Amino acid sequence: MNELDQKPFTLKVAAALSSAYLALWLPALNEHAMLSATIFASLILAVGLVALSAIDLKTLRLPDALTLPLAALGLLFAAWLGWEPSVWWRFGAAVAGYVVIWGIAAGYLALRGRAGIGLGDAKLMSVAGAWLGFEGLPASLLYACAGALLYVAIRFAAGRPLDLQEALPFGPFIAAGIWLVWLYGPLL
Repeated sequence: MNELDQKPFTLKVAAALSSAYLALWLPALNEHAMLSATIFASLILAVGLVALSAIDLKTLRLPDALTLPLAALGLLFAAWLGWEPSVWWRFGAAVAGYVVIWGIAAGYLALRGRAGIGLGDAKLMSVAGAWLGFEGLPASLLYACAGALLYVAIRFAAGRPLDLQEALPFGPFIAAGIWLVWLYGPLL
């Protein structure tokens, strides 16, 4: 077995996701004049989202060791660079992002008697709130849900439908939604 075959799955996924994120970012760079600090913040966000996506695809987990610092960094960059809306508005959005997914998870658990969405996903929506504010939360979640539904439809069309007991990592879809809203803004 050669050295490339021994590379962990996570690194291969991270490389593929990084390429996709960069491809989405290039048009935004041409369209908007971004300050170097904002470019640095964008790189931090992209690396964090790619790492979280790769880990979730591999383990079905979104580790607090990455999600919580990424949320905190969103608030720190907002304070440092004076982004509007204010840091407190973004903090409220981070809390709201968590509470919405936590509520959905609690409702699913009550209805089905088993967990359907993890609290790592709720923490990732906190990242969305910290980086995007309240305005970015609905679009991020809409993009995430649309991406997940598209994935399920493609699998179904390919003759590989998801089993109702099969876990689907939702983190990569949330991360893609966050990235799209970061680059192109909310839908409204």
